[in-house]
Amino acid sequence: MAVLVTRPHPDDETTAAGLRARGFDVLRAPMLRFEPVAVHEDMNVRYSAVIVTSANALRGIEPHLKGHRMLELPLFAVGDHTAAAARRAGFTHVVSANGDAANLRDLVLASLRAKELKKASTLLYLAGAEIARDLASELEESGFRVVTQTTYRMIAVKGLPSEARDAFAANQVEAVLHYSQRSARAFLDAARAAGVEISALAIPQCCISATVASVVPRRRSHPGRGCGDNPDENALFEALERALRP
Repeated sequence: MAVLVTRPHPDDETTAAGLRARGFDVLRAPMLRFEPVAVHEDMNVRYSAVIVTSANALRGIEPHLKGHRMLELPLFAVGDHTAAAARRAGFTHVVSANGDAANLRDLVLASLRAKELKKASTLLYLAGAEIARDLASELEESGFRVVTQTTYRMIAVKGLPSEARDAFAANQVEAVLHYSQRSARAFLDAARAAGVEISALAIPQCCISATVASVVPRRRSHPGRGCGDNPDENALFEALERALRP
C-alpha cells in the first residue's frame, strides 16, 4: 500500500523522501506542472526589497539572476522552504515569515516600524500567475508601492499517471496528500476521468490546510492540526499518521 503525493515536481521528491523516512511507500502524481514566464524588468525602477510567496517564483527567474543587482536587496520569504530557495539563488539577506502570506505581510510591516524599510518604498513582488491573496494591495494600503512580476504559472495536469491509475484500480493506495486547492481539484477531475473516483475517494485525503481540505469530500478530508494558520508539512505527515495509524 502506498501514499499518493500530488505535489508538483520537484517538490514532490522532497515529500516522497520524507514519507519514506517515516516508513511509507510512495507513489507520485504531480497534478500541477511548472511553467516559467518571461520577465520584462523595468531597469529604471529602484527597489528597496523583494517579497516572495513561493519557491517557484524564484525557480522561474533563477537562470537570469547571476550577478543581478536584485541579489543585493533584502528578501522577505513566506516560509523557510522559500527562504532556502532564495539563498540558493544567491540572495544574501533573506528573512523568513515562517507562515503564510498574512505572516509575510506582517513581517514587512514590522520592518517598516523598525525603520529597516521606509514608507513609500518600492517592493518587487515575485509571484505566480494565480495569486490566492492580494498581498500587493494590502501592503500598498500601508504606504508601499508594490510592483508585481509574474515569473511562473502552474498548469493543471489532465490525467493520472498510469502507475497511479492502476494502483487505485487495484486498491493499492492508502491515502492521498494534497498541497493546494488547485492541485486537489485537478486530482479530483483526473480521478473522475480515469474512472477511479470511487476508490480514490474511499481513502483518507490528507491536506496541508483547512483551506485545501475544503475542496475534497469532508468525510475523508484530514487537514493537519494547526495548519490553517501556519501550513507545515510535518503537521501534514502527522495528520496522515493519525488517519492511517490511530
